[in-house]
Amino acid sequence: MKKVILGATGSIGSSLAKSLVKNGDEVHLVGRDEASLSRLANELNSSFTTCDMLEENFSEKVLSDLGETPVNGLAYCVGSIDLKPLKLIKKSDFMQSFNLNLVSAVEIIKTLTDNLKQNKGSIVLFSTVAVKQGFPNHAIVSSAKGAVEGLTLALAAEFAPNIRVNCIAPSLTKSKISEFILKNEKMAESIAKMHPLKRVGEGSDSSSVAKFLLSEESSWITGQIFGVDGGRSSVA
Repeated sequence: MKKVILGATGSIGSSLAKSLVKNGDEVHLVGRDEASLSRLANELNSSFTTCDMLEENFSEKVLSDLGETPVNGLAYCVGSIDLKPLKLIKKSDFMQSFNLNLVSAVEIIKTLTDNLKQNKGSIVLFSTVAVKQGFPNHAIVSSAKGAVEGLTLALAAEFAPNIRVNCIAPSLTKSKISEFILKNEKMAESIAKMHPLKRVGEGSDSSSVAKFLLSEESSWITGQIFGVDGGRSSVA
């Protein structure tokens, strides 16, 4: 059986893939950067699919590459950081973010539902601390990820008892998509100090929780939103 990881070349996705393989699991990697994806797949001796999650019917390509392989885990580690004041936001900004974070997650879940159901699978989605904790200029991503949290609860109810569905809500994590924020050393230090644990997140912080949620060790957990945020959402 395999666990399918979308956004596999990102900070969290790649950390999760490496951790799962180290644990003896088989993974199928999905991402849009073919060079990075191929390198990671070679390192882990895993299968992979190169596609853009905003492409029409991308999930059919994933399904084709998987063939008859049984799947017992799905992690949608895809995200975006779209920061704009409301007055500058266009309808297209919202639509693209919702398509990437919500609609494409739904698409791959629909495609793999029967496979996951047959194998008592687990689904892990990703939100953001900005859904629970309000931040300026976060209207786009907070709205899209808020929808992901709603989807998590709805699908946990709909798929029980055959598929578990949970969600991780990280704070800012060192990654390619956050590089434009964290490359400024003073800004990175300032952001770190905003967290009670006084540091910015690493991909492994969230991937370790995702690994647990994909495993049998979490077999009595579904419909939960896990804050992996250095305490930012709940500790003053």
